[in-house]
Amino acid sequence: MELSDTRLADPMLAESRLTDTQRAFDSVAATYDGPRGNNALVQRMRDLVWQQMAHRFPAGGHMLDLGCGTGHDAIHLAQAGCTVTATDWSPAMLERTRERSAEHGVAASVNARLVGAHDLQPLIADNLRFDGIYSNFGALNCVPDLAQMAAQCAQLLRPGGTMIFTVIGRICPWELAHYGLVKRNLKRARVRFEAGITPVNLNKHTIWTRYYWPREFYRPFAPYVALTHYRALSLFVPPPYLTGLYDSARPVFEALAQLDERLGGWPLLRDMGDHFLIILTKKADSR
Repeated sequence: MELSDTRLADPMLAESRLTDTQRAFDSVAATYDGPRGNNALVQRMRDLVWQQMAHRFPAGGHMLDLGCGTGHDAIHLAQAGCTVTATDWSPAMLERTRERSAEHGVAASVNARLVGAHDLQPLIADNLRFDGIYSNFGALNCVPDLAQMAAQCAQLLRPGGTMIFTVIGRICPWELAHYGLVKRNLKRARVRFEAGITPVNLNKHTIWTRYYWPREFYRPFAPYVALTHYRALSLFVPPPYLTGLYDSARPVFEALAQLDERLGGWPLLRDMGDHFLIILTKKADSR
């Protein structure tokens, strides 16, 4: 059963799963600024995303952050002169965003709001419009109805505006090797190939998520935006949860990281990796 179909068929089940995911992220918010959520491998991916933001988002624009976590991206954009509406479904994550925005002196430029990416209607009701929309590191994998979210994003984004998302993909060679060959856990190794919603453990809680091919993710956005670019992230280097392996042989992985940056946008290779970066541009005639 497709994830969106599950949501429509049983709203109470969908609501329960959203609550599970909220609690899971609340449980890690206090430590998410450290190795769990911001280690060297995460920052490598984030740097590539920030390069795209600098190139494609207008200076001084109003940006929407979907699943802001503890605010790394929102603070970065605020420091660059943007105004950011930073949204998350986890109250604890939002509290960290507010604290960190104040610590970095950009609290006036970062408006943290308890809004889940699964329902952006509160922002639409406030007549907000954005020059750019972004989401980093898989927050959108937790959205039950991606078609609804795509339509709402289109309402919120100004014509010609850009969406920049990083999404957890279906093929991660490192994960297949780690769980399939090293751990001999075939069930965990093939979790990304599940057709619909999938339970994933986080800190003894459950995140309900769904994995995508890049073109599969783009499909519900197609009526509103053009696919400008996509590429793999963490293809030749390990995913962030293998940061210990990365640290044990950093010179080797530093070299492999150069391959990530050079080859991650190549056909076929761009469909693999721990995440993919996808850039969408709103059509001029789309409202």
